[in-house]
Amino acid sequence: MCGKAFRKTYNLKIHKKVHAGEKPYRCHPCGKAFCKLYSLQMHDKIHTGEKPYKCQVAGKAFSKSVHLSHHQTIHTGEKPYQCELCEKSFGQTWYLKLHQRTHTGEKPYQCHLCGKSFFQSCYLKPHQRIHTGEKPYECHVCGKAFSLSSSLRHHEKTHIGDKQYKCHLCGKAFSTCSGLRQHEKTHTGEKPYKCPVCGKAFSQSSGLRVHERTHTREKYHACHCVAYSLAITLVLKNET
Repeated sequence: MCGKAFRKTYNLKIHKKVHAGEKPYRCHPCGKAFCKLYSLQMHDKIHTGEKPYKCQVAGKAFSKSVHLSHHQTIHTGEKPYQCELCEKSFGQTWYLKLHQRTHTGEKPYQCHLCGKSFFQSCYLKPHQRIHTGEKPYECHVCGKAFSLSSSLRHHEKTHIGDKQYKCHLCGKAFSTCSGLRQHEKTHTGEKPYKCPVCGKAFSQSSGLRVHERTHTREKYHACHCVAYSLAITLVLKNET
């Protein structure tokens, strides 16, 4: 089927189950199935919490020996896996595989709703929340929910008053790095957002979006929130 070779007929028999889709070993607590008994035994440790492989340096424990081996490269600084194209080295084969996709452009994880692809599975799940509207990260102070944990962390700074990002020109401080970057454009005069119709440029994407409505004659339902109306007015005023 795939040409892969094995020393033992038993291993070949196990491998053929991958092609057949046969998964006879099922986890009783969660129902997940596996084609190998060993894979089921490794999976069971998720439920039992068993972590028999412990790092002697940091004390961190792992459920699999391979995970311990990967972790230990942090202490040794060993990077045995080298990219053949740019010679950059990595401590784990998984990181090398991810890096190689920057050369090949491979994006194997695709959204079945819009077709957008990602090179890591961890980026696909947050993207899918755009379609589902799921917002699992909730602020314990005001109850506002977010689709990304990073968005929640940024929001939480508005409650604690943490403004660690300071403008080196005027001293004004911001709770997020993106807020500081937007502010710095008022000093540099940078306006990277350009209208494709008339060429007028804006320092913020929100200013461009509001401006574009003057060309499309797009009219939204009137907002009864005075604060929102004032915010839009200020955006346009700052751009003129």
